[in-house]
Amino acid sequence: LPSFEYHCLPSLLSLIALAVCRMGCIQSIACKPRIRRENIVVYEVSASIDQCPTIIEENSPIVLRYKTPYFRASAGVVMPPVPRNETWVVGWIQACTQMEFYNTYGDIGMSSWELPELREGRVKAISDSDGVSYPWYGNTTETVTLTGPTSKPSRLTVSMNDNFYPSVTWAVPISNSNTPMLTHITRDQSFITWLVAMNSVTKERIVLQTVRWRMRVDIAVDPDMPLGSRASLVGRPYQEQPHILNYQEPIPPNALGRPNANDAQVLMWRPRRGHRTVAATEIKSSPNL
Repeated sequence: LPSFEYHCLPSLLSLIALAVCRMGCIQSIACKPRIRRENIVVYEVSASIDQCPTIIEENSPIVLRYKTPYFRASAGVVMPPVPRNETWVVGWIQACTQMEFYNTYGDIGMSSWELPELREGRVKAISDSDGVSYPWYGNTTETVTLTGPTSKPSRLTVSMNDNFYPSVTWAVPISNSNTPMLTHITRDQSFITWLVAMNSVTKERIVLQTVRWRMRVDIAVDPDMPLGSRASLVGRPYQEQPHILNYQEPIPPNALGRPNANDAQVLMWRPRRGHRTVAATEIKSSPNL
């Protein structure tokens, strides 16, 4: 019997210690957020730009319009059960990281749509939200909201698309003349698109996927030609496909709130001779970022 007690006592103490340890672990787990990146499954992520050229429209004597192919992104997500008193939103956030948009009017000058804070390097990105659903790109197919408590994992799909469909005046934008003078349109714009899960109360964000993409437009214009046959695409007819990164990039603060790119833009007029001026901010011929 003494021998039995001698050998069992350490085992009994070990069991008690193990039980205390497990209780501590359980309590620790209960105190931490139950939704973590390792508990979220992301599958069937896709990002592409339609394989078709930019369409030029010359229907108006006032403006030229062009319509680029669509950027499209989609992903399936399985979220773990959401605790009571928590709400999580899963969706897409997008920001513009670089923009060059020049409309040349022969030897008179050129207009340029610009994002001053981005151009001057004061911020790394500007939100590309719809202007209502900050920080999300939109609030239809772009997001799904989960309100706890949910008893089992939730399977969902979020998708988004984006393209350019702007108007560019045939005539010099700061002139009262209607004479066509437009000779060239150049546009080069870059974006980062994030798939994100966010706690609506604490604002905790979990980046699930990062996509980088770029859209370029190069249009030559002969203003002396009749309406309907002035403009033509030059350069590459198809866009470079997006890059789905194998690492996650952090979201800059300016990508999450106001202003969005449409509200932050200004139209500059840069004459060949003289000083540049602000032609307009947020006018009807905006670049539709």
